[in-house]
Amino acid sequence: MMNLLFTIALAIVLAGALPKNVMGQGVSVPGLVTPAFFNGIINQAPAGCAGKNFYSRDAFLKALNSYPQFGKLGSADDSKREVAAFFAHTTHETGYFCNKEEQNVPATENYCDTKFTDYPCTPGKRYFGRGPLQLTWNYNYGAAGKSIGFNGLNNPEIVATDPVISFKTALWYWMQNVRPSVTQGFGATIKAINGAVECNGKEPAKVQARINLYTKYCGQFGVSPGGNLQC
Repeated sequence: MMNLLFTIALAIVLAGALPKNVMGQGVSVPGLVTPAFFNGIINQAPAGCAGKNFYSRDAFLKALNSYPQFGKLGSADDSKREVAAFFAHTTHETGYFCNKEEQNVPATENYCDTKFTDYPCTPGKRYFGRGPLQLTWNYNYGAAGKSIGFNGLNNPEIVATDPVISFKTALWYWMQNVRPSVTQGFGATIKAINGAVECNGKEPAKVQARINLYTKYCGQFGVSPGGNLQC
């Protein structure tokens, strides 16, 4: 009996010693991504944009239900930075949620990489950028579709016609490819998304544009942007 009481007491003491912000406890993603925050982004897009009546906070929150660990990273500040980084990149990639699809894609560019035999390209289909993070390449469409539950190889267009699936592809890509670098600083997330094209002095204006959005959103969330902003 004494051993049992000691074990219970020890468990209580240890529980009290645990950090309070493990896995981003206390941070509500919907509480950060308020209607005012989301509308503050999309309202900057011109009225005639295809994305204006496509992207919505409601679609984002529905997609978020499939990714409950998004915005639950480390401390509360870490979690706020993750959400700020995600929206900095989606804002930049879509032009304030103006574009559903990549602009000015050459007619001959299908973004089909035949090395990825697990995700064979469907004749006549094009895998150019679509959605909030501009999902690109057959292997990303195939893998995203397999994970989310749509036929990414035969119907890549759905990423630009179903707003919930569209946001799901962005969250899927983020959790798979970007999230591991979030705690290394915003610059590491730029590398993870478009490093080969923009980093190491290749596109300094685009890098700075992403940083400006990130620091702005961090300010709105009441958190410092941290270090390592450049790439």
